[in-house]
Amino acid sequence: MGLFSFVKNAGAKLFGKKEEEAPVEEKAVLKASALLEHVKALGLKYKNIKITLKGDDVVVEGDVEQQEDAERIILAIGNVEGVDTVDNQMKVIAPEPKPEAQFHTVEKGEWLSKIAKKYYGDANKYNIIFEANQPMLDHPDKIYPGQVLRIPKLD
Repeated sequence: MGLFSFVKNAGAKLFGKKEEEAPVEEKAVLKASALLEHVKALGLKYKNIKITLKGDDVVVEGDVEQQEDAERIILAIGNVEGVDTVDNQMKVIAPEPKPEAQFHTVEKGEWLSKIAKKYYGDANKYNIIFEANQPMLDHPDKIYPGQVLRIPKLD
């Protein structure tokens, strides 16, 4: 899938003083551990996963069953304040993986039905986008500027 850019100053506030004030050699390990715990807490699916940091850039390696599993992990990690890019090096092991979804960065004044109208031509298909971004989204009205969303292709 490659490299994905995110808005570094937007997203979940996952890193605290412990991660930010740690010595340089420990900071990346602590942040990687926090990101892994975040992925686990969301219940995202993976066979194996390794998260490493290089400054504000994250590299994710491992195996997932489906393409959408990899995309959800990328978004869960990328939509964390302080993460600039996510380099997806995960391998999809499904025999016939689904096509990659598009990604959309939310702008001020947007809501899911407006985004659905843009991509699907039908504002009433907002729920497809909402479901594609669960468990990171817990309500269709709770999106914010700078957040990156999965926009799956329609069957």
